[in-house]
Amino acid sequence: QAHLAEFGGGLVQTGGSLRLSCVGSGLPFNAYSMGWFRQAPGKEREFVAAITWSGEDTSVATAVKGRFTISRDNAKNTVYLQMNSLKLDDTGVYYCTTPSYATIPSQLHEYNLWGQGTPVTVTS
Repeated sequence: QAHLAEFGGGLVQTGGSLRLSCVGSGLPFNAYSMGWFRQAPGKEREFVAAITWSGEDTSVATAVKGRFTISRDNAKNTVYLQMNSLKLDDTGVYYCTTPSYATIPSQLHEYNLWGQGTPVTVTS
């Protein structure tokens, strides 16, 4: 059974950093693009970042550009989200996802497998 599991969320002060990890199992992780979404309280789930199967191409949302970096280690079936210079608006539950194909989707609804999420709370 295909499964994604996120780790690394927590409580952090503004300006601080966190590194999230997502581990895939039961799926051809090395053949799939991966992504991160987040959902703030009272808000819709929003795209954060994505990475192709090989890691050669990435996409990041405007709101996190220059602060967040997505990367992957296919030998470990793991995708990472390094979050720096955290702001209050970065608070939310962060979800790992995949469209179950190799490239970054042009339509966000193509993502079809999701982890359970890991919460990130940024405080002042």
